[in-house]
Amino acid sequence: MAASFRFSKVLNTLLQPNFGVYVAGNATSLIGTWMHRIASGWLVWEMTGSAAWLGVIAFADLFPAVLIAPFAGVAADRWERLPVMKLAQVLGALISGLLALLFFTGNLTIWGLLGITVLLGSVDAFVQPFRLALVSALVAREDLTSAVALKSITFNLARFVGPAVAGVVIVTAGVGWAFVINAFSFLALLAALQFVRVLQPQVRQKSREASVLRDALEGARYAMGAPGVGLVLLLLAATCFTGRPVVELLPGWAGEIFAGTASDLAALTSAIGIGAVIGGLWLAGRPSTRGLVKAFLACCFGLVASVTAFALASSTIVALPLMVVAGFFLVSSAICAQTMVQLNVADEMRGRVLSLYAIILRGGPAVGALLMGFVAESVGLRAPQIIGMLLLFLATLAMLSRRREMEAALEGGES
Repeated sequence: MAASFRFSKVLNTLLQPNFGVYVAGNATSLIGTWMHRIASGWLVWEMTGSAAWLGVIAFADLFPAVLIAPFAGVAADRWERLPVMKLAQVLGALISGLLALLFFTGNLTIWGLLGITVLLGSVDAFVQPFRLALVSALVAREDLTSAVALKSITFNLARFVGPAVAGVVIVTAGVGWAFVINAFSFLALLAALQFVRVLQPQVRQKSREASVLRDALEGARYAMGAPGVGLVLLLLAATCFTGRPVVELLPGWAGEIFAGTASDLAALTSAIGIGAVIGGLWLAGRPSTRGLVKAFLACCFGLVASVTAFALASSTIVALPLMVVAGFFLVSSAICAQTMVQLNVADEMRGRVLSLYAIILRGGPAVGALLMGFVAESVGLRAPQIIGMLLLFLATLAMLSRRREMEAALEGGES
């Protein structure tokens, strides 16, 4: 069958030396990142007990991408990508080390945590287009779907392992040690990047005379005008704005709705990771990109059903399997979207177009979590999440009518 799972394809992609080394270093770094997110989220809840503050911290972490990524996308098309990624790991280690120092010296306040979060979010926002664009240079074109999916699997394995480790560390040693481990995890990816060699030379932007703003706007116009790409990005934006905030606000769900502890938060986050890994493996083993549009739309409908059911759940036990299903659809939709975008853009525009993908992936949850967090202060977490799923259902229905247009564009990109 054309869409059947092929483990050999996954394994062959992973065993390619450049990509394998990158994945190993990236996995270690991401485990540290998820430990940091669980620790900081729980610390915010302990400090404030406020869903609004959870939304503010999520906004501070994710929203810098909206301001920075367009210009970072231009930089990713102008500059060599590997050196910038190496510098980002150094900065991440230093900022995370500062956070740990402030915590252990008793000088960390909610405002200090907010400032550190902005700094880490800004570094990650700038390097995101470089990271996304690098993937296509580490593997052959026919392995791109598997590479994108494996990169997502790595992220979501870390989403499973990181929170599990963080739960143990927080209970036994305290949140500060999670921050320390995160600082050192940046160095693992830095070490891996020393051994990475790109398979295809980077196609640099031809003209450097245009302003950065003009180049960023050119990238946005290109993305919206490229057949099918604009539609994919619009529906992805809807999923990120309405579906992803449930992840950013999980400390509130665990602590208030389900009356749980940091262990419950870690379990819910890990459940998302389990579902996401399953979804990533499913897409990584696909022998071709045929059927991606159909899979994308199906995942959006599946996300509506699973997150709505989660919003109605009465306990952590009921919510855990629903988070597995939601994780599957949430990540599978993002993999489908990124693969379709990667296949339909010219390399000299890749950094700028993928910066839009990064803006959506981080900016959508930032704004959504901020709005839902403040609304939840008055009406609770359930109602705004259910309303968000209704909006996503309507958006997916609207895109369903343009399915043929997206499929035609994808077939053109493969040729």
